[in-house]
Amino acid sequence: MSNAGRGSALAQPLQRPSAGRMAAYVGLFLLGAIVGLAGTLVQAAWFPGGLLLALAGAAGLFLGGAYALGSRAGAVAPVAGWMIAIVLLITSRPEGDFLFGAGGGSWLFLLGGMALAVICATLGPGRQPEGGPARLGK
Repeated sequence: MSNAGRGSALAQPLQRPSAGRMAAYVGLFLLGAIVGLAGTLVQAAWFPGGLLLALAGAAGLFLGGAYALGSRAGAVAPVAGWMIAIVLLITSRPEGDFLFGAGGGSWLFLLGGMALAVICATLGPGRQPEGGPARLGK
């Protein structure tokens, strides 16, 4: 698909993603929620190593989603699922119980996961114009 005569690819109107790409976004969203739940349990069970394992798993999912779909939205979808799962696990129930403890490991997991989300979304491949590596005006 050439954009000759239409201007920059970044100036083109947004198009609806294909059905396969939407299914991939939904799958990454659900996988992010699962990784958030698993990370919550692992980081509390084995404190120093479990925290590193949970953060490494989250970072791998975020950056892997970006590279698998070739866009930063591939990192945002699992981040959204991860954040929603974490927020739901933080809130206490009427009985007074919740999965997150009041220790420093829980805060490191929460804040470290947010920092990793920003880093992975920034490092993910952005939208690039089609064509060769030469300048577009030539």
